[in-house]
Formats: sequence, C-alpha cells, structure tokens
Amino acid sequence: MNNLKVAIIEDEVPAARLLHSMLRRLRPAWEVMVLPGSVEEAVQWFAENPHPDLLFLDIQLSDGDSFSFLTSARPSSVIIFTTAYDQYAIRAFTVNSVDYILKPVDEKRLLEAIVKYETLVAANTSPENGYLDVILDSLRHREKAYRTRFLIAGGERFRPLEVSDVAYFYSENKITFAVTYTGQEHIVDLSLNKLVEQLDPDLFFRANRQVLLCVKAISHVEPYFNGRIVVFVKPPYKSQIIISEEKITAFKLWLNF
Repeated sequence: MNNLKVAIIEDEVPAARLLHSMLRRLRPAWEVMVLPGSVEEAVQWFAENPHPDLLFLDIQLSDGDSFSFLTSARPSSVIIFTTAYDQYAIRAFTVNSVDYILKPVDEKRLLEAIVKYETLVAANTSPENGYLDVILDSLRHREKAYRTRFLIAGGERFRPLEVSDVAYFYSENKITFAVTYTGQEHIVDLSLNKLVEQLDPDLFFRANRQVLLCVKAISHVEPYFNGRIVVFVKPPYKSQIIISEEKITAFKLWLNF
C-alpha cells in the first residue's frame, strides 16, 4: 500500500503533530498531510483538492463538529475517528468499516486501526455507496434521549426516583441497587448493562462489574496496586471501587470531558 494518501483533521496542533509522527513511523511510505482543524477550512480544502484515501478525523473541531464537516465536504475517504469521547459515547462511531481511536492516541491502538483498514482494502471490502450516509446517520442520532427517572416500588405504592438524585448503582446477588446522595438505597429492575445503555455516558461510568458511578458522586481518586486506581465516592460505597489498568485511560478521559 505504497503511495497511499492520508489526511489528518485535528484542531489541536500538538495532537495533530503527534498523530502525524506516529503515522510516519508506522507507515513511512504513506503520504501524510495535516489539514486545517476547522470545519470551514477543511470543507474548502476538500472542495479544491482530490480526496485522500484515508482520513483521520477529530470528532470536535475548532468551529463545529465532524457532522458539519461530513455533511458539507462529503469526503470519499475511508474515515477513522479520533475522539476524546468516553467508551460509551463512541459506540455511535463504530459503524461499517469505521474505526475510532481515543485521545491521547496510543501507538498500539493506532496500529490496530491501520491494520484493520489495510485488511478491508486487501479484501476489497472498502466502503461503497451509502457508506458516508451510514456514518452521518450514526452521528445524527448520537444525541439520544437518556433516562431521567425510575419508578420505584414500595409496598403497594410506586414513586419516582430521579436519575439526578442517584450517586451510583451497584449489583449484588443479581439485584441492582440505586444509592442516592442522601444514602438511601432502592432496588432498580434493570441490570447494570441495561443502565449503561439508558443513562447519559457524560454522567455515568461503568467502573467495574459491580458499580456504575455518577461523576458528581466522586470525591477523589488514589493510586492502587498494579497500575490500578481506587475511586472514593459520597456517600461511601461498602467496599473499594477499583478501576482496572485497562480502563484507566477511558476513566480519565471521562472525568476530563
């Protein structure tokens, strides 16, 4: 795959330079260019130049987002997203042959995305007509409505529990509990897996198999053994909430979003 033309659209100059240097190191035969990191300038460039074979596209640009760029520029390129979105929000971008890379970019993860692209091209399964529309449809619907309340049973009565009142959820003996900021516990008739799908990923993070955290409940974070970290919440959880080494990057990105 020599003479492959690759473009980077990234509004953060240091991030663009880092990605460019990694690509040059991993695939020195590729022709890699960094384009303007704004919707307006990137659209103009695509209107005046041949489209690259592969495009690394940041989700959020300096004057808008990738949806605006894709709608206007209609690139024929295969797209790999780069994003600071957390692990749940980026599900919307894993469509068709699209891949995504969380920022800050890890070279190993970048190589995986490159190999995926090369495998698709080698197998002649590159995007066909309608590919871009699939991406746009996914981006269009990523701002879905999230659950705002639960109906909690109590004896012969039911009452609403607002999601905004919940500090965290935990699972025990296949039962899910919602813990409020006042320390009250309520049984919720949904698994943690289902809650992950229904709650706003900007606010809630799946810390481990047992706990789903709200960002507002976190008091502080401390280092733990073997590259892990422990999270402290208010009200306190009955045991330590450990974030595995594999989840630390996604967790930090979530906290900084």
